[in-house]
Amino acid sequence: MTSQMAFRSGPVQCKAGHTYPKSALLGRPNLLQGKNARTVRHLTPVQASLDNKDHSTSRRNLLQTALAASVAALPAFGRVSAAKADDGQGVASSRMSYSRFLEYLDMGRVKKVDLYESGTIAIVEAVSPELGNRVQRVRVQLPGTSQELLSKFREKKVDFAAHTATEDGGAVFLNLLGNLAFPLLLVGGLFLLSRRQGGGMGGPGGNNPMNFGKSKAKFQMEPNTGITFADVAGVEEAKADFMEVVEFLKRPERFTAVGARIPKGVLLVGPPGTGKTLLAKAIAGEAGVPFFSISGSEFVEMFVGVGASRVRDLFKKAKENAPCIVFVDEIDAVGRSRGTGVGGGNDEREQTLNQLLTEMDGFEGNTGIIVIAATNRADILDNALMRPGRFDRQVSVDVPDQKGRLEILKVHARNKKLLEDVDLKEVASRVPGFTGADLANLLNEAAILTGRRSKTGISVAEIDDSVDRIVAGMEGTPMVDSKSKSLVAYHEVGHAVCGTLTPGHDAVQKVTLIPRGQARGLTWFIPGEDPTLISKQQIFARIVGALGGRATEQVVFGDAEVTTGASSDLQQVTSMARQMVVNYGFSDIGPWSLLDPSAQSQDMIMRMMAKNSTSESLQRKIDEAVKKIADEAYEVALGHIRDNREAIDKIVERLIVDETIRGEDFRQMLSKYTQIPESNMATPTTVESSIPANI
Repeated sequence: MTSQMAFRSGPVQCKAGHTYPKSALLGRPNLLQGKNARTVRHLTPVQASLDNKDHSTSRRNLLQTALAASVAALPAFGRVSAAKADDGQGVASSRMSYSRFLEYLDMGRVKKVDLYESGTIAIVEAVSPELGNRVQRVRVQLPGTSQELLSKFREKKVDFAAHTATEDGGAVFLNLLGNLAFPLLLVGGLFLLSRRQGGGMGGPGGNNPMNFGKSKAKFQMEPNTGITFADVAGVEEAKADFMEVVEFLKRPERFTAVGARIPKGVLLVGPPGTGKTLLAKAIAGEAGVPFFSISGSEFVEMFVGVGASRVRDLFKKAKENAPCIVFVDEIDAVGRSRGTGVGGGNDEREQTLNQLLTEMDGFEGNTGIIVIAATNRADILDNALMRPGRFDRQVSVDVPDQKGRLEILKVHARNKKLLEDVDLKEVASRVPGFTGADLANLLNEAAILTGRRSKTGISVAEIDDSVDRIVAGMEGTPMVDSKSKSLVAYHEVGHAVCGTLTPGHDAVQKVTLIPRGQARGLTWFIPGEDPTLISKQQIFARIVGALGGRATEQVVFGDAEVTTGASSDLQQVTSMARQMVVNYGFSDIGPWSLLDPSAQSQDMIMRMMAKNSTSESLQRKIDEAVKKIADEAYEVALGHIRDNREAIDKIVERLIVDETIRGEDFRQMLSKYTQIPESNMATPTTVESSIPANI
């Protein structure tokens, strides 16, 4: 039940045109012949992945199984090779010493000798008394074949023969193959896996180590994004700047005739979702020149020097296709200010940035290349990157105003079927702070909700429910009649009454007991037209409205029954009161800005090193001023509740029954008991109850 005041800003076809089902490719070797052979080879894995998403996994598992089986078969393969060598060379299964061999020779037990490897290896057939005078074959290492040994063979009538190397070639080859089988299988398996995962050596695969230094930019000679400037709305100033750049590319003579030069770079700055990337797509669709697009994070790798190499490769390709456009999205990933990282001046990111600075406006220049970059953190970009000559223009793409939101809604409503009761102007006025992406999501959620409800078109009810869902969360289960429901009802009506009766507050849009997200109830206020300028009266009125729930609990249920539901309200009250004192000078301390710039830095190291620039006495005065504002606002809220207790009881009774009261009905009921001051429209405010679901 915590009152919360949220300021929202915010079959596969081959190249020849033939379509082959998967069954037509398997078991049909004729399809792998002729001019379409290359197409079909490339088609088969693509189609297999489309027809069966587990097929690539099966092939990888098959390859791994084959490698494991090959490794397991190596010992057996070695034994087979040795057996074949034994058959060719007569290699024995046991060995005999040379001295023992001479004894057997003298005793006449040697029957046959085969000499190998220039007479240094002998395979001997001898009669062994240990085996019952059976002939056994043994291997003997000889010191060499001397004449005396050969004479002794003749003397003992031993059958001997010498075998040359050519006779041993097959065995040598088999032995060599057995030794090389495992390394070859290992290297071959790794090669195949790299081709499967990285697209092949030299191919486009992102995991291929041969491609580390290559740019990952997507290149379109004739871009066809399907988006033009007619599809971009709500950012008219930024669109006008880019239309001028496109005009320069199409008709440069109009500008060069008076000495103008084409801008080298344009930096798009703005919050997320405001349409920066959409503008780049529109430029690609309108300019009619080659278009390169890349994300800033794609420059940087874990290996030092890769990012700089990719920058060089990108601009090399761009120069070959000039005039052209290079679009870098999220440039803050590579363009952060130097000297703040832990790696000093030698880390990979800074080397990449240095190369980018050189390519954009170095000694050689980059005539005919326009660099367009987008970021939502321009404050952390390096100063050398921001100077004219690199980024000549900085285009701000801010959150659209009500007129801009209306134009954006018209663009996204082109393909939506809206019923006649939908007024896009009213929708635009209800969602201040919504970006272009938020508005597109709003209409899409409304269309999904319409389909879920089996309706023929989008009505106001679907749009309202979609706004509630986006801002506050999904709709929960309605509460049953109980003390908790009554308490939530009083809490929400207290917000609405205090906000309505305090001059400068926004008008109530609706009060509801339908739970959404963590909130058990919600009070919505219609915002004003200008979210950039907020008066002291408006901020104070919002503090009063935020304290209305807590004040109602105290007046109606007593001090002992006050719940924790207002915890979030109190956090926002403290935050707004402190901003009045510290940021805006709305206190008795005076028109001082008491913010510490280093403490507000987005750089974590700078914030950690920040020193408190305020003295203890000044800090004590700040705390006292904050407490004074909160206490005064709470007294105003208590006064509104005490003076309008009868009206609050009547409104709560109806709210418990209907669960939702529209703003017009609420003001009509309240006006019967008291006079309502005219409210000034201002920044969007949503006050919500967030009592935990188990209360």
